Amino acid sequence: MELLTSDVGVTVTDKIVTRLTRSVEKRDLADPKIVRSTLRSILLEILSSCERPMLLDNEVGPAMILVIGVNGVGKTTTIGKLTHRFQREGKSVMLAAGDTFRAAAVEQLQVWGQSQDVPVVAQPTGADSASVIFDALESARSKKIDIVIADTAGRLHNKTNLMEELAKVIRVAGKVDPCAPHEVLLVLDATTGQNALSQMAEFETIAGVSGIALTKLDGTAKGGVIFALAEQHKVPVRYIGVGEGIEDLRPFVAKDFVDALLPPITIGNNK
Repeated sequence: MELLTSDVGVTVTDKIVTRLTRSVEKRDLADPKIVRSTLRSILLEILSSCERPMLLDNEVGPAMILVIGVNGVGKTTTIGKLTHRFQREGKSVMLAAGDTFRAAAVEQLQVWGQSQDVPVVAQPTGADSASVIFDALESARSKKIDIVIADTAGRLHNKTNLMEELAKVIRVAGKVDPCAPHEVLLVLDATTGQNALSQMAEFETIAGVSGIALTKLDGTAKGGVIFALAEQHKVPVRYIGVGEGIEDLRPFVAKDFVDALLPPITIGNNK
């Protein structure tokens, strides 16, 4: 029940419980400490394959991160926090306002850029997203910027248009650098629970996904959907968002996540 209330989902919970009952001796199934310890080991094993940090080592020209996801998941905020993190590492950053469908998205990105003294390449609402991102990559290359982070539209209800737009963005970026984008980062909202799985499947088809950022883990959701993502898609979780502050985007650490979801109990005699 604890797994289900944490949004792990019925299918994956069944698999975990099956593994648990096979791993624990029958005589120990009534011992909550042994069961909990074994369960933690199983959860950690599932997530350990997802603990792969984002590595951007582009020797020629800027590294490009293409940020994708539906509207409202926190893409723009994640971009702002990523910018701050890269700046702390001594990297120079440029932002590309590729969500030209929503004026608010461009404005939000410009606010982040101004607050962190980072250039933002933008065009009027309705402009070609691929053109914006192409201009940003060209500008970043000429200015020897280290990283370009590109925002994108999230109109999943209009899948055909979104698919065509993202395909064009990737194709055009490849004209500047055949290896671009160097990371396709899907932003998922932990509070959406199992809906995140369908979003993952859709975007994996549309653009391919090389990493995930799971946001809003400071809310009531415990982000258990990450186990289903790990089991079904095997995509690395790069970052988790744990608050509104600019420092609240953290690299994913499997043990820390399991500790928060299912705190350990010390095995042994209590004295």
